[in-house]
Amino acid sequence: MMGLGSLATTLAFKAAAFFVYIALYLYVAPWHLPMHTWWSWALVLLGVDLAYYWQHRFVHRVRVGWAAHQAHHSSEYMNFATALRQKWNPWFDFFFWLPLPLLGVAPWAIYFGYGVNLVYQFFVHTETIKKLPRPVEFVFNTPSHHRVHHGSDPIYLDRNYAGILIVWDRMFGTFQQELFRPSYGLTHPVDTYNLVRLQYGHYADLWHDVRQAASWRERLGYLFMPPDWQPGPDRGDRIALGLSERLKRTHVGGTGAAGRLG
Repeated sequence: MMGLGSLATTLAFKAAAFFVYIALYLYVAPWHLPMHTWWSWALVLLGVDLAYYWQHRFVHRVRVGWAAHQAHHSSEYMNFATALRQKWNPWFDFFFWLPLPLLGVAPWAIYFGYGVNLVYQFFVHTETIKKLPRPVEFVFNTPSHHRVHHGSDPIYLDRNYAGILIVWDRMFGTFQQELFRPSYGLTHPVDTYNLVRLQYGHYADLWHDVRQAASWRERLGYLFMPPDWQPGPDRGDRIALGLSERLKRTHVGGTGAAGRLG
């Protein structure tokens, strides 16, 4: 049901974005990439895969993005059914594919490349395949790498964002090798099969935190900082806390300056 719902919402958002991409491609792009050469397709697949890496990293490291994406990570298993547990809220995908039509990539080619990327990722959701030959593991996203991505163990959190090529994670410092079988699922399990709760429960939690925030800085922090972000003491509190600590060090046991003067 999560997969079917995702097909419907993704179709609606992708169709709307397609017309924007067409306008940018036809009227803004300074040139058009010819799509009858092998190197053009290589560039398209690389560009789509790089855009996917940054989009995927964004929805993990920015809480308003995580609220949409966390449904995919809610499964405590790792199999092909987990691959179908897709989000219904592809709010941010549009912005990460935006540079491609501006660089002259035909929108239909972008969508074809994204389809290839998505089909490839379906097959990395498995525990059946352990390790592939070392050159493959070095270049491509494999089941081993993607198991790490779905792990809730501290060493595995926010690692291996790759779609097809794991080289992006190696380049940008987010790669983690599989060291042991991961514990799958969320760090705070939702423990439900309710579709609405799975897809929108984190939005409700986020809305609660934003409403309870004491300042606009805190509201923006809850929205755009990582999911585990919590507001710290404000500047005035930190000054008072620092002054209090200095006074304690000065007077405790009469060993500080005030104690000696006394």
